[in-house]
Amino acid sequence: MKVMHVITGLGDGGAEASLYRLCEHDIDNTHHVVSLSTFGKHGPMLEGLGIDVAVLNMSPRRPSAIGFYRLVRLLRSKRPDVVQTWMYHGDLIGGLCARLAGIKAVVWGVRHSTLEPRKSKRTTVLIAKWLAKLSSWVPVKIVVCAQRGMEVHTSLGYEKSKMIYIPNGYDLRKLSPMPVGQAERKAHLASGKSASVLGMVSRFAPEKDHANLLEALAIVKKRGVTFYCLLVGAGVSQSNSELMGLIGKHGLSKSVDVLGQRTDIPQFMNGLDLHVLSSSSEGFPNVVAEAMACGTPCVVTDVGDAGEIVGDTGWVVPPKNSDALADAIEVALKEMNGEHWASRCDSARARIENHYSIGKMVMAYNAVWKEALDGSALGS
Repeated sequence: MKVMHVITGLGDGGAEASLYRLCEHDIDNTHHVVSLSTFGKHGPMLEGLGIDVAVLNMSPRRPSAIGFYRLVRLLRSKRPDVVQTWMYHGDLIGGLCARLAGIKAVVWGVRHSTLEPRKSKRTTVLIAKWLAKLSSWVPVKIVVCAQRGMEVHTSLGYEKSKMIYIPNGYDLRKLSPMPVGQAERKAHLASGKSASVLGMVSRFAPEKDHANLLEALAIVKKRGVTFYCLLVGAGVSQSNSELMGLIGKHGLSKSVDVLGQRTDIPQFMNGLDLHVLSSSSEGFPNVVAEAMACGTPCVVTDVGDAGEIVGDTGWVVPPKNSDALADAIEVALKEMNGEHWASRCDSARARIENHYSIGKMVMAYNAVWKEALDGSALGS
């Protein structure tokens, strides 16, 4: 099959990373990618795989008529068998353009798991409501990456019969435990500190709730538990006055360090004893699965599918509850010196192998595309 992907952008996000992995590992189909906005991080990476990437330079806030027209023309010239769209703007614009181009085999990709009027952008909520009304007509299938996302969008009015759950998949050859060099990696990351090393990989954004994590760490420190915490991600740097102010406010300057954005995530995860996710909102948090694939147990807040990913291999606490987060971190840190920690690390890796491999994701998408193509041929 010839599959054309239409995505809002190709920046450094979970949807973009999933699209890249899907194209990289699916050798049975031909892929083309259209970014409604810019090349971002993943555009050059996709081109490196030999995949055609088109960029329309549209603003998500103000989609242009010219960009809309260019997409319709591109779809008519490429004539893909299936159009796979990603994220709300991609679903709306890509789906409508595909239908105008005469392509019926449209598969939407839903990435959100929460839509709260006071927290989500007003335009995001509005587009989601429009999509709910269009869901009975535009797409043949709707892929949802998180189980909670399916519940949220069904309640919003999305056509439930078309929705299919396909969780993100990961290349377990790139994400794996490195026991031989783990001690050296840990020593390098922590600058020789002897304390247990925990960390969080996440961009600095309100929904990631770094304030919750830092407040929890302050509680743990007051209890006399020693640790060293490393924060990684876009905007997580010493130039971030808000973040550095929170670290100073809680007296964590000697216990917490910020490393900015990194590209060596598998190596970084292998250097941690524990990964923490303190978010107040998530869809399917890739970093949790990435940490677990490297044999690093996780403490997570119960947002999106974070708890589902962790299962019984880690700790799940309510969001925005620093006391509960502190309790879980303390329990985890104390368990590290016990005889069962190695087993917990193995269980974390095994859970990702069993449920979230890239092979399972590729097979699932192939099945959906075939079903969408067959269904569209029958006039669905």
